Amino acid sequence: MKDFSSAFFGLALAAAMVPLSASARKPNVVFFLCDDYGIMDVGIEGSTFYETPRIDDLARKGMRFTEGYATCQVCSPSRASIMLGTYPARNGITNWIGAAVGARQAKAKRQPIMPPDYVRALPKDETTLAEAFKEGGYKTFFAGKWHLGGEGSWPEDHGFDINKGGWSVGSPGGGFFAPWKNPRLQSGPDGESLTLRLGRETAKFIKESGDEPFFAYLSFYAVHGPLQTTEALWEKYRAKAAKQAAPKERFKIDRTLPVRQVQDHPVYAGMVETMDTAVGLVMDALEEAGVAEHTIVCFTSDNGGVVSGDAYATSQFPYRGGKGRQWEGGIREPYYIIAPGVTRPGSTTEVPATGTDFYPTLLELAGLPLRPEQHVDGVSLVPVLKGGKIDERALFWHYPHFGNQGGEPSSIIRKGDWKLIHYWADGRRELYQLSEDQGETEDLAAKYPERVQSMGAELEGFLKESGAKTPKPWAGYQPEMAEQNRKVALRVMEQQERSQSQMLEEGWKPNPDWWSSSKGTP
Repeated sequence: MKDFSSAFFGLALAAAMVPLSASARKPNVVFFLCDDYGIMDVGIEGSTFYETPRIDDLARKGMRFTEGYATCQVCSPSRASIMLGTYPARNGITNWIGAAVGARQAKAKRQPIMPPDYVRALPKDETTLAEAFKEGGYKTFFAGKWHLGGEGSWPEDHGFDINKGGWSVGSPGGGFFAPWKNPRLQSGPDGESLTLRLGRETAKFIKESGDEPFFAYLSFYAVHGPLQTTEALWEKYRAKAAKQAAPKERFKIDRTLPVRQVQDHPVYAGMVETMDTAVGLVMDALEEAGVAEHTIVCFTSDNGGVVSGDAYATSQFPYRGGKGRQWEGGIREPYYIIAPGVTRPGSTTEVPATGTDFYPTLLELAGLPLRPEQHVDGVSLVPVLKGGKIDERALFWHYPHFGNQGGEPSSIIRKGDWKLIHYWADGRRELYQLSEDQGETEDLAAKYPERVQSMGAELEGFLKESGAKTPKPWAGYQPEMAEQNRKVALRVMEQQERSQSQMLEEGWKPNPDWWSSSKGTP
């Protein structure tokens, strides 16, 4: 009897581990893309302030990449990399679409170099990830933020059969509560949560798909600004923040602007919880439709959390920096993949992965032909998902712009556990050993000049081969502008500390009704 039970269990386990691509039925795909959501904003990654039980559960059901990256520290470039399988330096979308360039930007930022122009829409002659799945027989669905071009370059123009809310802009017109202003998503009753609405639209699509294989891409506007939540969630996290030890230093200036050092923003925390709830709506829909065991699920973000500039909403400590910045806090992301029959629940890997890798990985998992001429900068992570390895490679970033969050024009190479940052304003280079210094506190460039030289040469080779555009000097720069920027940073830090303290007071209200509408409940 013991031998029979063991044999039966072994056969059942083997059947459960049949790769999805080996099944007669094509596997579904659900892709979650968050906006401005840093790795340290997730409970499973170490946050004790934000509550993310559904995202944590998602991460535990598959493989968690502890060194997963976006391809840029701002949104549009990272989003394009997922869709195209190429780095921003190669596809030309190197900044968020709509940002200023040239002398205008140099003057506005009071900086000595002019950022180059960039491509402002997904190229029509390239095959997006959605188009690859559509050509493979999939019904394709998009919900949420697009920000990859104006009209004529919206989701439906790049392979998505259905588009719920994706258009030109990067933030939700009208805010996160109805009535919102979106030409691709009818507004709900006053006070309806946009984040939950996008979750419901995706869940509805899943339940109505029947036996037809689908590729569903839920691209949240959250947790991008404007920061808005309900009064109940604000009060929940205001009370939670009050129980924490008072921070000695909520903000400190890191080179260019104040940077938030602690997680205690109650409005932002409410937004995180709402997004987590929306993730749960979709994951529940997979179970209710009976397709969870036949669906690949990916979860990631487009850049790090907003620690500076914009809303100064969160902290990515122990990582340095956040959105717009060149350090790990700006590019390290939650990066989770569930592939039933391939990934082992609860597994983790330290293999570095980036946004370009989703394209070939998903094609291989779905049994669709790879497109190496398209996803030239991505590699399939399927060997890693199975518990194996891939060849060591260098990862690259190219952001020749000034971020609204204090980021500096730079290019980056990571190879092994070493990271080199090249700054375009003055040509200096920083070198960090991430395995020993994840907070990038000790610049080792002077100690290892040969490594700086070799990694710098490889970075230069990549930039040349990919056709990367670089900044030019600005003749209007004056040295006293640096002091002006310093004074502005100090003034902003005082303002932020004052506004944050007010937000934690009992009875605080951002406006008469907590959101943009005049009535209703979210």
